[in-house]
Amino acid sequence: MNKLVLTGAAGRLGSHLRGPLSRMCDVFVSSDIAEGVEDLAPNETYVKADITDLDAMVDLLEGADMVVHFGAIGDEAPMAELWGPNFYGAYTVWEAAYRNKLRRVVYASSIHAVGMHKKTDCIGIDAPHKPDTFYGLAKCFAEDLASLYWDKRGIEAVCMRILSCAQVSNSRAVGSWLSYGDLIHLVERAISTPITGFSVVYGVSNNDRAPVDNSKARHLGYHPKDNAETFAAEIYAQDGPLDPRDPGNTHHGGPFAAVELGHSGVAHLNLKADDTT
Repeated sequence: MNKLVLTGAAGRLGSHLRGPLSRMCDVFVSSDIAEGVEDLAPNETYVKADITDLDAMVDLLEGADMVVHFGAIGDEAPMAELWGPNFYGAYTVWEAAYRNKLRRVVYASSIHAVGMHKKTDCIGIDAPHKPDTFYGLAKCFAEDLASLYWDKRGIEAVCMRILSCAQVSNSRAVGSWLSYGDLIHLVERAISTPITGFSVVYGVSNNDRAPVDNSKARHLGYHPKDNAETFAAEIYAQDGPLDPRDPGNTHHGGPFAAVELGHSGVAHLNLKADDTT
């Protein structure tokens, strides 16, 4: 591949992806609204750009083969805050991809697009949208946008519905965990698969208790290796009995299914800080 672009490069997940993605192309461009990032790869250039600026996105994607789009607010927030980066920002990326004749957009979607489905229903990639928050609604919008641009303009898309890509620190993550290694493998497959059309795939590791079904996404060749069962006994003992009447325990969206619209879901996840190694 000649040129690959990553948005959201200064974020937690983007930071894990920069090194591996730089090795998949001749020219790698990472971008975010931060002033810069550290430890640029030899073939990497950083461009500060706002995804709500269509002209900036058109310039950013000039000459690119594909874009990996992780740029957005990564939590529930009031609609007024999400509208620009999460809704309109998705449009600017796909429209810029179209204007620059990119082949594919690889998109960081989320389980929160289907977060109000019950966890006891092992949903597949064809489960209907059932967002749990405005944040999840933005993911539904972007997935439908991706489908539209494939049907009408021939731009391929892989929408990765990421579940929980962080250290296993709560009972939900025993099923929903996506390790950083499996995240990298998933994104690499989303880029390297010869033909994807419009595809949806769940970003989840090979967990014994994974509550989703990726069988209809086998064409991507995604075979996760890590398993959160390693942490199950410790985490379940730590959390104790869970309330079966709490939507945060019974729905795919976890705390996002229980919070009031516009209020943070991440704040209830008990996430632990980690590095990018």
